[in-house]
Amino acid sequence: MPTHTEPSTPALPRNFVRPCILLLLREHPAHGYDLLERLRVFGFSPTDPGRLYRALRALEADGLVRSAWEPSESGPNRRIYELTRAGMEELHDHAEAITSTSAALDRFLTRYEEFVALGRHAAGGDRLARQPL
Repeated sequence: MPTHTEPSTPALPRNFVRPCILLLLREHPAHGYDLLERLRVFGFSPTDPGRLYRALRALEADGLVRSAWEPSESGPNRRIYELTRAGMEELHDHAEAITSTSAALDRFLTRYEEFVALGRHAAGGDRLARQPL
């Protein structure tokens, strides 16, 4: 008989890293390592920095972020990224799309909960765990 195990990492939407980076840069400009650490709250693992830097290069090529080298007092110079006006507009578009997706997922989960008891963890907000029936 198959057993249910809770996934260790969330199933994130494709390209979800892009709006997350835009949001983090909306909060304040940052260098790559800072972004890598701050992405954890969205379910991203810090073990894949290549994914972050590929996304940053693509965002910069699209004109959504810009970067500049900044001297560091404690080591090598660091590239600091900041959001552009176009990036703010793109972030808003992503937020609207995520809101629509969230509403559809909530409708799905509400209907599914008619058959299976699910608990939404307060800490994770949207993480689900199977509860005893």
